[in-house]
Amino acid sequence: MGLKLGLNLGYWGIGPAGEEAAEIVRTAEGLGYESVWAAESYGSDVVSVLAWLAAQTEKINLGAAIMQVPARPPAAAAMAGATIDKLSGGRFLFGFGPSGPQVSEGWYGVPYAKPWGRTREYIEVVREIIAREGPVNHQGEHYTLPLPGGEGKPLKLNFHPLRNEIPVFVGAIGRKSVEMAAEICDGWIPIFFSVDAFEATWGEHLEAGFAKGGRQRSDLEVSPSLQVAIDGDLEAAKNVVKAGLVLYFGGMGSRKTNFYVDLAHRFGFGEVADEVQQRFQDGDRAGAFEAMPDEIVEATSLVGTEAEVAERIERFRGAGIDRLICSPVHVERSQQEHTLERLATLAGVSA
Repeated sequence: MGLKLGLNLGYWGIGPAGEEAAEIVRTAEGLGYESVWAAESYGSDVVSVLAWLAAQTEKINLGAAIMQVPARPPAAAAMAGATIDKLSGGRFLFGFGPSGPQVSEGWYGVPYAKPWGRTREYIEVVREIIAREGPVNHQGEHYTLPLPGGEGKPLKLNFHPLRNEIPVFVGAIGRKSVEMAAEICDGWIPIFFSVDAFEATWGEHLEAGFAKGGRQRSDLEVSPSLQVAIDGDLEAAKNVVKAGLVLYFGGMGSRKTNFYVDLAHRFGFGEVADEVQQRFQDGDRAGAFEAMPDEIVEATSLVGTEAEVAERIERFRGAGIDRLICSPVHVERSQQEHTLERLATLAGVSA
């Protein structure tokens, strides 16, 4: 199987929205992109966006990157996924993750304790509902269906889903969460990724998960999410990537706990991440941006000339990566379309 391409729309309304989004998705579909992915945080939701796109497209898969576990009960996620899958003719892809404590507790009012234990069990319940082998009777640490002592009884999804197994991806960057992905999931979406550090950073955790689950590397679709720009105003594109990394290092977590800073150390950019984090949290956001070198952009994105991006794609291919989920970072539509078109050619995909 060759390298697949996905298009990442990001957050509806912050990224492309309305007809603009539909047009860029149809462009990607016509170029041979295999999937389109939407995100949610505390604004637009994934389910509505993907259901709308189902009617705007014909064959591109519709991926959630990600559906937040605290946003809805597992039964609601299963119902939404089964519905979109049936409406789209079997094109839906689940993607789950626990979000973070700010969104989980501040927006949804859901405690963040044991986020990955909760996510694991959430996936179990969703799969049980989609399988539709019988009424759901689940007694777990985080979810109990039906609730004891009440009037509820075990229920079964009241329509036949198109597929009784819908692929499940997770967005994960922690050691144990990546191990869980390798153990039980169909796909893994790392959102801060260096292909050159892939094996050194994740190899042992992936292998531990495969061993636990009695699985092998071909059972998991490794699908990093990357910012992409080919040709055009590359300086502006690099600045977009840098601004995002500044937020990851400085604004995601504390000085004591920040998974992105930890990853940057493992990627070989620890001193950079520490300096950016310190400047950001001291209120010097301009200084944090200035401390971000081009080298970290090159290591964690696909921004460059066509020749430069072609060489990096070969590194992904050589590392056995299954899919690139790409976010075009150019502002101008013509440059976005150029990037999508050239990337499709370089990856060897076709409609």
